Amino acid sequence: MSGLLIRPRIRPRVAVVLVYTAAMCMNGLDSTIVNPALYTIAGDFGRPLSAANTVETAFLVALAVGLPVAGWLGDRFGTKRVFLGALTAFTIASAVCGLAPDLNTLVVARAVQGLAGGLLTPVGMTLLFRAFPPHERMKLAKVLIVPTALMPALGPPLGGLLTEHLSWHWLFFVNVPIGTAAVLLGVLGLREHVEGPEGKFDVLGFWLATPALGLLTYALGFGPSQGWTRPAVAVSAALGSVLLVAAVLHQVRAKTPLLRLRLLADRVYGSASALAGVTAAGLMGVLFVFPLLYQASLGASALDAGLSVFPEAVGLMLASQVVDRLLPKLGPRLLTVPALLVAAAVFATLAIPGVAENAWSVRGLMFLIGLVLGTAVLTVQISGFESIGPADMGQAMGLFQIVRTLGGALGIAACAAVIGGGHVTEAAADPGPYRTAVWVTAALVAAGALIALRLPREAPQPPPFDDEEAPPPGEDLAAGEARAVKG
Repeated sequence: MSGLLIRPRIRPRVAVVLVYTAAMCMNGLDSTIVNPALYTIAGDFGRPLSAANTVETAFLVALAVGLPVAGWLGDRFGTKRVFLGALTAFTIASAVCGLAPDLNTLVVARAVQGLAGGLLTPVGMTLLFRAFPPHERMKLAKVLIVPTALMPALGPPLGGLLTEHLSWHWLFFVNVPIGTAAVLLGVLGLREHVEGPEGKFDVLGFWLATPALGLLTYALGFGPSQGWTRPAVAVSAALGSVLLVAAVLHQVRAKTPLLRLRLLADRVYGSASALAGVTAAGLMGVLFVFPLLYQASLGASALDAGLSVFPEAVGLMLASQVVDRLLPKLGPRLLTVPALLVAAAVFATLAIPGVAENAWSVRGLMFLIGLVLGTAVLTVQISGFESIGPADMGQAMGLFQIVRTLGGALGIAACAAVIGGGHVTEAAADPGPYRTAVWVTAALVAAGALIALRLPREAPQPPPFDDEEAPPPGEDLAAGEARAVKG
């Protein structure tokens, strides 16, 4: 009786939402918050800027390395245990980053952050989607949009503000109280789910897929700024491509693969994953190239160019309201296809001569990009897992995040290639190549509309209860689902 009295009454689904949002906000913020502080970090440690850039390199590469094993770890050891373990590691690494006495310590701690972050996203979404059945996931739009849209957009201005008025150490210290509170809430409120993968760990698949993603992320992320012919970039791109092909061939043939690529054969999930890659390529591409076009057309500063794309995050926030209201009425296909076509038209408008010269036109178009493309992206993210059962959810989430991550990196690399080579750190006088690159991103998003035709017409519906499945009198649907959760 005393145990019942001291046990906190925390609804599992409320705990999932709160812990997921806190963790993903930390992860999303840390992907961009350090960029404005790199000059200061380099100066404090008496190192060149090229050395300080390894702070971001370590985070991005480690993030990609963590993705392939996320699904297997969650199934094998339990989603709650893996998620909270990764969140704890992320929080501790944040404290170490803030206390780092030298650059090497900072880089290592930043790599631990990235590795933990690579586990947090797919395992966290697995927790979220297992807690909410398909017909209730439309309510999650408001939850998913905060870490994916607002936090990365707030990163640069918040990073600059903290660095200027406090110190760069606070870029990492802000994570500590949030992460600690989220871990405690997760320990008390989350339910465990151990799927128990069949067979042994795919050692060969791990040693093929993990370095492949790490090398490709390094090459695609730093080829545009450092040059594709630089030995480190060229070797990483070539070796990563070979390992990726070998990994795919192995995963398809293996009895118990690390990544269940056969899930992509599912019509809805496969289409959603392809759409995630294409839309990420278009969005990340335009967010990369348009600030350069803005500088080339207006002679604007880098700060002004960065702020010009901020209305996109505001549009994304509003998109969560649109999806919540329209997806149940229109269904995934009818909502996604027009949204992608309108987004492609908005992208193309940005490339029209004279548009980039008008600051308010730019802000309005960026807002529209966030609104319409965000509507499509959220719809795909919510409805794409309708046909995925709980047993495959961890693997499906890992694959989805891998495709989206590589899609975004490929979009940036494609725009850099159109601009004209490896070095795009400063805007050229001629805005023509930048406009061409924007047209490429518009074409990518338009191509996504064709893929979206494969999405289902109807939104997920609640399953009918028979006499045996109906919840007991007085027990709501959420409580009935909680009884069925493993653990």
